[in-house]
Amino acid sequence: MSQLFEMLKYPFMQRALVVGMLVSLSAALLGVVLVLKRYSLIGHGLGEVGFASLSLASACGLPEMAVAVPLVGASAVFIMWLSRRKHVGGDAAIGIISTAALSFGVVVTSLTKGFNIDVSNYMFGSILALTPGDLRLSAILSVVVIGLFLLLFNRLFSVVYDEVNAQATGVNVSLYNLVISLLTAVTVVLGMRMMGTMLISSLIIFPAMSARRLTHSFRGMVFAAAAISLGCFLVGLALSFLMNLPTGASVVGCDTLALLAASLIGRARHRE
Repeated sequence: MSQLFEMLKYPFMQRALVVGMLVSLSAALLGVVLVLKRYSLIGHGLGEVGFASLSLASACGLPEMAVAVPLVGASAVFIMWLSRRKHVGGDAAIGIISTAALSFGVVVTSLTKGFNIDVSNYMFGSILALTPGDLRLSAILSVVVIGLFLLLFNRLFSVVYDEVNAQATGVNVSLYNLVISLLTAVTVVLGMRMMGTMLISSLIIFPAMSARRLTHSFRGMVFAAAAISLGCFLVGLALSFLMNLPTGASVVGCDTLALLAASLIGRARHRE
């Protein structure tokens, strides 16, 4: 316990705690929507777009976030648009964008200065890479994401539950799908520093899937996903500090165990 309190004395751990909790909460809320709409893998696809964006920014000497935010946002919108084409499904759209972006990022990196430590940190995450500027940006954007989610909660529920019925009642389904895409893109970009582009999708998928096995309502799923996501992040961060493990991998491990436990609990309830 004393080691855990000692952990909070370090400025980089303080930044990781604040940013991680905000990003985990944002990802969990959006994860519920994406899982129910069968777009859960969009986080993984956008993570690879984020890698390509960061490779491009590094090659051109531009601020990483200034390049990543618009490119990842545009890719999220394009994936949603492409998935609605007649002969293209959501999984195919994600696969097309993610593989193309990953190959582009690898080519750009190899043609410039190779896989330097900055790009590696973005791929697999590093709490040491978080700066005070990242903390301020993450706090502002996370508050925007969470605030919009809560403000549009009822409309998002109607879009998730039945798009046809929502459109019939006057809800602009296309607009809310656009909002979901952009909020997901922002969340992915925020989590890339700490979780890495390869692992950020776990914050979107795992808590929502765990909550789905424990609850039977949209509201209950949202609350459960938020609690599971925050709990797994805190435990994962503590384990990474105490055992000198990568933070992103530690959090994913905790999320995996939570999903297994939720599956067992859900199966036991179903038998009863």
